[in-house]
Amino acid sequence: MTDVSKQIGVGRPSFLTEPQKQQIYDTALGILADIGMVVLHEEGEAVMLAGGCKRDDAGLVHVPAELVTKARETAPSSFMVYDRAGEPAMELGGRNSYYGNGSDLMHLFDLETGERRLATLDDVTVAARLCDALPDIDFVMSGAYPDGMEAQEAYPKQFNAMIKATTKPLVMTAGGVDTVAPMWRMACEVRGGAEELRAKPYFVMYNQPVSPLKHPFETVDKLLFCADRGIPSTYCPSPIAGGTAPITTAGQVTLGIAEALFGLVMHQLRAPGAPFVIGQGPNVLDMATAQSMYNSPEFVRAYACEVEMAKWLDLPNWGFSGHTDAQVIDAQAGMEADEITKLSMQLGSNLNHDCGYLDFGLTGSLEELVMVAEFIARNRRLLAAIEVSPETLAVDVLVKVGPGGDFLGQKHTSRHLRDSQWRPALLNHMSHERWLENGGLDLTQKARQKAVELLATHEAPALPADMVARIDAVIAGL
Repeated sequence: MTDVSKQIGVGRPSFLTEPQKQQIYDTALGILADIGMVVLHEEGEAVMLAGGCKRDDAGLVHVPAELVTKARETAPSSFMVYDRAGEPAMELGGRNSYYGNGSDLMHLFDLETGERRLATLDDVTVAARLCDALPDIDFVMSGAYPDGMEAQEAYPKQFNAMIKATTKPLVMTAGGVDTVAPMWRMACEVRGGAEELRAKPYFVMYNQPVSPLKHPFETVDKLLFCADRGIPSTYCPSPIAGGTAPITTAGQVTLGIAEALFGLVMHQLRAPGAPFVIGQGPNVLDMATAQSMYNSPEFVRAYACEVEMAKWLDLPNWGFSGHTDAQVIDAQAGMEADEITKLSMQLGSNLNHDCGYLDFGLTGSLEELVMVAEFIARNRRLLAAIEVSPETLAVDVLVKVGPGGDFLGQKHTSRHLRDSQWRPALLNHMSHERWLENGGLDLTQKARQKAVELLATHEAPALPADMVARIDAVIAGL
């Protein structure tokens, strides 16, 4: 099944040639086979060795190219993620593009006061409720990390809050398996059992190894846990150019591809056919400020190459959208957030997160999230396929109108008015005088107003009381 509504018809860019993609892949295979990587998980290493990998005297695990080929064959090129009610929500794969907010922000701009403050558990609920109300936000992440709360408590409580606040599918982060297992148990309660959840996955687990060439215990532990239970899992290294990866784009991207393919092989050896999402976060270390940049042209370019490689490998991919390195919502914020959002759509990137991130991904803004949702809607219109047919060419209407006439009164115009013109909710289409009459609000003010209105009026359908009791019992048992 192809989700045409989440695809584009025009404006497909390319950053790599076919020979370059092949060279990056071949070099990644060489890294896997000749250099090897560290696996700090005894069982995970055993899976690799039993599958045909080799461990050298220095403890590095080497992966032969044929195992990568086999893993690419067994990993699904697309799979469905379902919403809370068990209805199809996201077909990850191909060039379908879906968008969501980000996770675990320690700081937020308060919607009422405008002040930057520490996040709370209530902020997780608020973010989920707002995402639920925005039709162009397709999935939900936590949006906040509760200040002062230990990971063993925070991650399951995030999941518990999100289940109640939105019907949309979830993408979760976690500490160790001890924080993933309660999520899985709660999701089983929502879906009606473990096999029902396997058949209709409700959440995707974010997973990240450590560059360069290191696969930590917690990362591998979560990967195996998810593979065993059919929980879709990302495997997304974050090689920082100039820090934990070569400063060159090609070197950075190739390292990330090699690390992600290492995870793919382990995942597919453990559970052939289990759903897997490849990706990387190619951050860039600014040598002038020592800041890890999230929107520099080098990040955006490396990210585009990574997505192209995922399409070339025919694997669902992890992506980015709607974030900025700006400290406040300003022209830089709008430019950067729209650029990465539009590019993800043009590239056909699948699971695009971080809408609403400011400050290099360290601070969140609900106003920014609302603005980005509008950017997504606009870009989906901008990049939609253009129909060329006798009806849209409208030559017969032109004959009726004739020289010097107008098209305002034609039935053709009224018939195509709604499908030919996109209507913004926030972006200005009014004259100066009408804009003043409507309050003279700028985009940030209108986004704040819309966020407040949605939170005052929108609630996701309530879960049955007995289901709430069962998922709450999981939290009580932590």
